Amino acid sequence: MRTYGQFCPVARTSELLAERWTPIIIRNLLNGCRTFGEIRQGAPGIPTALLAKRLDTLERYGIIERERLPAGHGWSYRLTEQGQDLRAVCDAMGQWGARWLEIEPHHRDPAYVLWVTTKLVDAGKLPDRTVVVRFELRDRPGDTYWLLLRKPTPELCTKGTGYVEDIIARTDAACLIDIHLKRTSYEQALRSGRLCLEGPPQLTSAFITWIRPSPYADVTPARRQRRPPGHQVRSPPAGQSKLPGSSP
Repeated sequence: MRTYGQFCPVARTSELLAERWTPIIIRNLLNGCRTFGEIRQGAPGIPTALLAKRLDTLERYGIIERERLPAGHGWSYRLTEQGQDLRAVCDAMGQWGARWLEIEPHHRDPAYVLWVTTKLVDAGKLPDRTVVVRFELRDRPGDTYWLLLRKPTPELCTKGTGYVEDIIARTDAACLIDIHLKRTSYEQALRSGRLCLEGPPQLTSAFITWIRPSPYADVTPARRQRRPPGHQVRSPPAGQSKLPGSSP
């Protein structure tokens, strides 16, 4: 780990937390991710070896603890009291980003948007059975995603689940982002055709009440961000942002 050689707490904290992917890993742990696969699913594009390295570092500094999974394969990770104390840091970063930074096309990774959707599900409103929602995204026509809405933890899958699909949703990542940020509502998206839900009316009506808005939805953007002249954003290499496959 590189050091700034400064006793300042900001400098010392930055040495540990300002490394690439580390804030994302901590955010995922704060959002309930526990296994290596769950953490990686919320960080599309992170190399497996780098994730392992970052987790080792966080454990060494006492921010996380791990224990063997009951089956004996893999580990379960949890934030320590020291790690939980970073919630205020992540919340502050989220509030600042929502206020000052724009969402641009390269931020609309469909797989990540649907992963976020599972984290916004109010599990307490779900029925006592699994509801399977297949998403067909216009901006990722070659891929299909399934939301397995069940207690206590909803799940996102990218491979055939073997379940009978209850609802088919056709939309795009930009629409889901607008809904999560309360820029539009499910009802408005349905009326405008940006979202189409196929399934029993009683179930589709209930579905749109199960998903909470983003915790940053009520942050008022301050102004448009000004980019320096000639600024360009590099897109990730082809296939890098694709969500690792998972199955129930």
